[in-house]
Amino acid sequence: MTDGTAPIRVLIADDEPPARRKLRRFLTRVPDIEVVGEAADGDQAASLIRSHRPDAVFLDVQMPSMDGFAVLDALSPHLLPVVVFVTAHDEYAVRAFEVRALDYLLKPYDERRFRAAVDRMRAHVRAGRQGDLAAQLRGLIADVHGGSRFAHRLMVSSHGTVSFVKTDEIAWIEGAANYVKLHVGRDIHTLRETLDGLLARLDPATFVRVHRSSVVNVDHIRRLYHWSHGDYMIELKDGGEVRMSRRYRELFGRPA
Repeated sequence: MTDGTAPIRVLIADDEPPARRKLRRFLTRVPDIEVVGEAADGDQAASLIRSHRPDAVFLDVQMPSMDGFAVLDALSPHLLPVVVFVTAHDEYAVRAFEVRALDYLLKPYDERRFRAAVDRMRAHVRAGRQGDLAAQLRGLIADVHGGSRFAHRLMVSSHGTVSFVKTDEIAWIEGAANYVKLHVGRDIHTLRETLDGLLARLDPATFVRVHRSSVVNVDHIRRLYHWSHGDYMIELKDGGEVRMSRRYRELFGRPA
C-alpha cells in the first residue's frame, strides 16, 4: 500500500500495442501515477506483478498465453494488486465485474471514463483496501473456474457478444500459433491463447493431447481405429474425426 504522498505504482497489461500506448498516454496525465511496466501477454503480466509489486494493474481480459483471470489465479493472494479490467466485451463479462464490485474499462473508452476508473482505483489504494478487493477477485476467479482449480467455463466472443462455454461441452481443441479453436458441436470459437496455456487450465483427466496441435475431450470419444503409419483416428460422438499421432497413442493404450 502506498501512502497519501507517494505515487501510485501502476502496471499496464494488454497484448495490443495501440491499447498500451493509449493507457500510458492517459496515465502520464495523472500526476500521482507512476507507470512501472508494460506486459504484452499473460505470462509477462504475472512475472512483472511478482517482480514490481505494483499498487494497481490495468489488465486486459483476453491475452495470449494466459487470460486476465489466469494471470490473477497464478498469483499468491498477498500479491494481488487493485485491478481495473480492460475488455472489448460486454454483457456477461461486464456483469461479472459489476457483481463483484470490480472496476473495468470497456473498449473503446474515452478519457472521461478512464478518469472515473482511476479515481476509484486511487481511493482503494490510498485507503489500503487491497485485501477486500483480493477477496472479490478470488470470488470472480471461482465464478469462472467453477470452484475448481481447473476451468469449468471459458469466456468466448462472437459477433460482438460474449458468452461462457462449458468445458464439458467442448469436443476437441485445435491449436495454431497463439490461437486455439474450440469445437463445440457445430460451433467453433476462437481464443487468443496458446494451446499449452489453455491446456494448463483444463482438467488433464478429461482433456488429453493426441497430436502436437490437437487436444480431445475423452468424454466425447466414440471409438479409435487404426489409420496409417502407426497413427490412429479418433471418431467423436458428433461424427467428427481427429488424428492421433503415434507419439501420443500410449495415453490410450493400444487399440485392438
